[in-house]
Amino acid sequence: MTGMKVKTILVSQPEPKVENSPYAKLIEKENIKVDFRPFIHVEGATAKEVRTQKVDLNDFTAIILTSRNAVDHFFRLAEEMRFKVPDSMKYFCQSEAVAYYLQKYVVYRKRKIYVGERLFSDLTAHFKKYKNEKFLLPSSDVLKPDVPKTLDELQLNWTRGVFYKTVISDLSDLRDVYYDVLVFFSPSGIESLLKNFPDFQQNNTRIAVFGNSTVKAASDAGLRIDIKAPTPETPSMTMAIQKYVNEVNKS
Repeated sequence: MTGMKVKTILVSQPEPKVENSPYAKLIEKENIKVDFRPFIHVEGATAKEVRTQKVDLNDFTAIILTSRNAVDHFFRLAEEMRFKVPDSMKYFCQSEAVAYYLQKYVVYRKRKIYVGERLFSDLTAHFKKYKNEKFLLPSSDVLKPDVPKTLDELQLNWTRGVFYKTVISDLSDLRDVYYDVLVFFSPSGIESLLKNFPDFQQNNTRIAVFGNSTVKAASDAGLRIDIKAPTPETPSMTMAIQKYVNEVNKS
């Protein structure tokens, strides 16, 4: 639906904690109301659930950390299970951001920390050097396929523990609230929309999606996509929204 002005936007994520978030510019410059609401949230597994998975934290010499959630939930469960993480534990972090976050829990200079560039497979060189470790992979209930593929190809001794899961948030209070634009960043956000509102009619609602997998999920759900990012011209979601707003709000 082009030609309809944008006055309200709902972003299916928590509000950014930074002062000058890119959304602030949209709000001030365009006088648009932007609300934030996580359509999904993370719930931690209990110590009992982890024991049921036959995961004993004493068995491991190395931990593979793919996200900040993995870091939080590993140390939370270690504490709940009264497991004192030994100083000799090695940490393999998928990215600098994860390694940086790890400092919340461990004193850096005393620890053995190995960091990848960005992709999980970037850790391969580190794994090859430490083939004989016993690896624990604390993960969510959904695991990207390249993770087990990489670990199995290297024939590492590794165990997956489901330490947290992604859960659909209850959005029933939004049933009668209308927004001009809904913004999604993951397939699970689209799934949450459909689970919460099985009878959702798009009508004049514009759908904005970020990333190929989200585009696919929205298309598969029969939704019309009006705003897409990243593109060469609009690498960020806020830029894509801004461009769209410039087109429809100018009259």
